[in-house]
Amino acid sequence: MSALPDLDSLKLLVDVGELGSLGRAARAAGIAQPSASKRIALLERRLGLPLLERTPRGSTLTAEGKMVAGWAAQVLAAAQELMRAVQAVRLSEAAHLRVASSMTVAEYLVPRWLGELQHREPEVQVGLDVVNSADVAARVLAGEVELGFVEGPTVPDGLDVRVVGTDRLVVVVAPAHPWARRRTVLRGPELAATPLVVREPGSGTRETLDVAFAAMQRATPRLELGSNSAVKGAAQAGVAPAVLSGHAVESDVATGRLVEVPLTGVNLVRSLRAVWRRGRPLTGPAATLLAIAGRP
Repeated sequence: MSALPDLDSLKLLVDVGELGSLGRAARAAGIAQPSASKRIALLERRLGLPLLERTPRGSTLTAEGKMVAGWAAQVLAAAQELMRAVQAVRLSEAAHLRVASSMTVAEYLVPRWLGELQHREPEVQVGLDVVNSADVAARVLAGEVELGFVEGPTVPDGLDVRVVGTDRLVVVVAPAHPWARRRTVLRGPELAATPLVVREPGSGTRETLDVAFAAMQRATPRLELGSNSAVKGAAQAGVAPAVLSGHAVESDVATGRLVEVPLTGVNLVRSLRAVWRRGRPLTGPAATLLAIAGRP
C-alpha cells in the first residue's frame, strides 16, 4: 500500500453507509456526486478492495465496504480524540483548574457543567483531560488534576466520592441485525454469551459490563475499542451488537442509525461520580464545579 487514505475519503465512505447512498454522502460533504465518486474510486484503488456496488439506482456499500467503513469509523474517532486532546493541552497551559473526566461524562455532561462554571466565574480557565475511568482516578491520586469524573462501579482507596448522576447502558444493533426485529426480550445470559463490540478494559463502561456479567458464561468480545464513537461505528457497520451508555447512543437511536434491544435479567444502571483526593477538601473553582455537577 503506497499511501494512507485521507480522512475526508474515509468520512465519505462512512457517510455512504450511514446515509444510504453516495449522493446523500456527497451532499453531506458539500461536494458534487462525481467528485465523491472519484474520491471513493481512488480509495478503492489505494486499498485494493471494491467498496461500492454501483447500480443504475445508485451506489451502496459492498460487504468489503461495510467492513472498511467500520474500521474507518474507528480511525475518525481517534482523529477527533486527537484534536480534543490537542485543544485540552492548549487550554491546560494557562489553566486555573485541572479536571479529568471519563469519556462518556466528558462528552455528554461536562460541557454543560463547564458552561455554567464559566458563567459564574468567567475568569476561570479549565484544562480538561479526557481519559478512561481508571486513568481519571490515577491522575487524581497523583495530584495531576484537582477533580475527576468517573463512570465505573469501583473507585480506588484514597479518594473522596460524590454521586453526580446515573446512567444506563443499553444494547444497540444495526437496523439490519436480526436482533433489531426480535419479538422476545433479550435476556442477560444470552447477551453475555454473544461476542460484542465493547469499550477497552479500564473504561467505566467496560467495568460496569464486566461486573454485570461476572456470574454468567461470557463470550470473548468481537472487538475492544477505545471510544464511544468507535464502538458505535462498528455497531452501525453490522460488526456485532454493542453495549454503550444511553447518553452516547440517544441521537443514533432517535434517527434510526441504531436500534435499542430491550434487555432483562441484568442490571446495567451505574452511578456517575466526582472524585478528589481524600483529606484535601475542594476549594475555589473546583468546589464550584462540584456543586454544579452534584445539583439535581
